[in-house]
Amino acid sequence: MTGRRRPFSPRLFIAAATTAIFASLLSGCGALSGVAAGSDDPIAVMTWAPEGTKATNRPGMPAMAEAYARWTNDRGGLGGRELKVLTCNERNSTVGAGRCARRAIAEDVVAVVGSYSQHGRSFMSQLEAAGIPYIGGYGVTDEEFTSPMSYPVNGGVASLLAGNGRQLARKCQKVSLVRPDTIAGDQMPSLLNAGLVQSQRRAAWDVRAPEDANQYTAHAEAALAGAGADPDFSASVPEGTKADGPCVTAALGDRTEAFFDSFRHVQEDKPQVQIASVLGSVQQSLVTQTGGKASPLEGALVTGWYPPASDPRWEPLREVLLKHAFGDNRIDPADPGVQTTWIAYSVLRAAVESLDGGAVTAASVRRALDGGIGEQGVDTGGLTPKLSWRYEDMLAVRGFPRITNAMVTYQEVRDGQLVSARDGFVDVSRTLEGRPQEG
Repeated sequence: MTGRRRPFSPRLFIAAATTAIFASLLSGCGALSGVAAGSDDPIAVMTWAPEGTKATNRPGMPAMAEAYARWTNDRGGLGGRELKVLTCNERNSTVGAGRCARRAIAEDVVAVVGSYSQHGRSFMSQLEAAGIPYIGGYGVTDEEFTSPMSYPVNGGVASLLAGNGRQLARKCQKVSLVRPDTIAGDQMPSLLNAGLVQSQRRAAWDVRAPEDANQYTAHAEAALAGAGADPDFSASVPEGTKADGPCVTAALGDRTEAFFDSFRHVQEDKPQVQIASVLGSVQQSLVTQTGGKASPLEGALVTGWYPPASDPRWEPLREVLLKHAFGDNRIDPADPGVQTTWIAYSVLRAAVESLDGGAVTAASVRRALDGGIGEQGVDTGGLTPKLSWRYEDMLAVRGFPRITNAMVTYQEVRDGQLVSARDGFVDVSRTLEGRPQEG
């Protein structure tokens, strides 16, 4: 792992000790950890995500999990046992998220894997009480980066926004951020600003917008006004920095397309503005369906967690989908949700195989993950750095103590394709660690 690790402090030591005691109590209590299954019983896990809602939907994530199970079982199973994947529609609601968590507990799953939910408060406490690990959540809630039961595979929305701020800092006079008017959205301005401020840029203009609207004319006008050119800007540009003009970045999930459609009409006959976003709000399928080379997203700057979908490191994923997805059009291999689910199941596989034929329970999977899986970490084929969740692997990021991977990638839309804007990963751990205190 790269990036600065947290320094020793008594307070952090006490927190770590408390977590260890909590985990030990759970692993010592059969009612909380699950009953050890027989050697021939299936290994049951769950993947949940919202489907069919008016806001952000991730149907490809449970579909990817089902395809992964078919592929795994066709190859002899996981550790020689059948992998049983249960799926749940959490409906983008607190009630739905809580219902999925209760079903996972009732079904005695050993982990919740590769899932999406904005309602961490509704599901994480239930998983904690049952001792069930949450592997590879999408990264949109605080609980995914604070709970000892959570094992994130990326830096979540926090790393995307901080990285996007750094990506835009060399390009933009002023930045408007259009983000959802939700609890999850409320942290986005400070995260984007962490990247801007680190590069001596001023804070972004914050435009709150509903995440289920069909048009965003008023929000587009506010974003355009907020990004208006600053006559004193040229004097504040650091030496060696090229900054072209105003920028607007949007992170509205499935409604980002609607926002940029409204923005395109508002911007007509006005000076050009650099547009930007983060993966999950803009991806290759959206660029293609909005016109390819003629898309209004042409030239957009995009921050992601992983290499572009065209990268050869994604070939194993594409092969699995070709043979085991059966033409399931819910699964887009360029969707970062699908990619996160693939990586999360790779982590599950590593954890189970490290048990070397021993009992596979929620407690044993947690112990494998907490121990760094043989202290080697999980090799994801270069899609991420090697992943490990030992205490010494955690980054010293205030508010996000479970982050171990703060790497992002810089991409751009060029000739209708989402491609790398620079080689390799960008480490935003110091950007996150230096984020100004809110309030």
